[in-house]
Amino acid sequence: MKALAIASGIVFWTLVLSVAVLLFLPGNDEGEPVATVAIQPAQPGSAPAPAAAPSAAVPGVTLPPGFSVTPRAAQQPSAPALAPPGQGTNMVPVTPGQLRMPAPGPGGSLQPGPDGAPATGAHAANEGMAPAAAPPAIVDATRKITLAAVPAPGLVEKSKYGPLPKIAADGRRPAEVYARPSSHAQTAGGPARVAILVSGLGVPGAPPDGDVIKGLPPPVSVAFGAYGRSLQERVTKARADGHEVLLAIPLEPNDYPAEDPGPHTLLTTLPTDENIKRLHWLMSRYTGYVGVTNHMGAKFEATKSSLQPVLTELKQRGLIYLDDGSAGNSTAGEIANASGLDYSVAQVHIDAGSSTAEMAKALAELEAIAKAKGTAIGVANAAPATVKQIAEWAGSLESRGLVLVPVSDAMRAQRQS
Repeated sequence: MKALAIASGIVFWTLVLSVAVLLFLPGNDEGEPVATVAIQPAQPGSAPAPAAAPSAAVPGVTLPPGFSVTPRAAQQPSAPALAPPGQGTNMVPVTPGQLRMPAPGPGGSLQPGPDGAPATGAHAANEGMAPAAAPPAIVDATRKITLAAVPAPGLVEKSKYGPLPKIAADGRRPAEVYARPSSHAQTAGGPARVAILVSGLGVPGAPPDGDVIKGLPPPVSVAFGAYGRSLQERVTKARADGHEVLLAIPLEPNDYPAEDPGPHTLLTTLPTDENIKRLHWLMSRYTGYVGVTNHMGAKFEATKSSLQPVLTELKQRGLIYLDDGSAGNSTAGEIANASGLDYSVAQVHIDAGSSTAEMAKALAELEAIAKAKGTAIGVANAAPATVKQIAEWAGSLESRGLVLVPVSDAMRAQRQS
């Protein structure tokens, strides 16, 4: 009977309280929270809970023991439970009406998703897709960019002469690592490519670097010899201006020694090991070049037994070889094809001693070859007047359906064609 009386009391007071709330605390039309009824059942053997003061709960309403009225706005919602990492769905709480933006991708850019919206790894995961890979770097063909600092880790071999280029343990080659990036490097087809190598820097009698490089379009490659002071600083400056660099090595001309390319010239009269020693000395003057070109050398290039060990050494060190085309009977092409050396020959010479009209004719010939074959490479002697004309010519190339690229890009395109 006592239990029945207690149960009847609870039901009675619950009905009374419900009526009181409806009569005295009607909700407004805005949907604002009014109150929450919290039922605290009495525990067996415990003292009766004191009645909540009317002023602290609802004015004008007397509550029985064990009951209280708490304003709903005062309640704190409990945080959603997150599944342990790797278990179930691990969602991050988001404020209603707030979109969770994905974190920026590599370089701070947002990758586009399938709907055109930005999508990074987080976005892709939400969509059930694999994270999008970062897009390849695109470099404007005419933009001035600063090439990476040299030497690159793993690409240097210490020698008694100085640092020598080498292929890294992971297969990276100086020919790729030190190359100027190009938006046309991996493009099949596309506009015809023209490349120019300005040679004659870092040799006796050469004009100051600044007079040559200032105003030179950044995609134009430059070749430094192995003589002169502060060569590494000069090469670093050229790369900072966006120019790819080649090393010009002196080779024996037909009228040697009447015409002498300088000390450490590679000679047909020297044994192979002596020529390789000279080559190592020349290659150790600075770092950061993609390959080698010849300075003179009509006789040396025509002598296969002398040239072959040199080109084999370049191949083993991950370099390219650009023949300037001055030796009509050069054996470089035959040797390169047999050994797999990345090789090309310049088709057009732009002579610094030529008149403006003659240089214009040479540049027009370069364009014609590029349009016919897809790629053409020219060589120009370092001179301020030549550089000025090249810069003016290059400014309107794209309007004629051509693009100016570094030498390494042109050689790559020739291999792929």
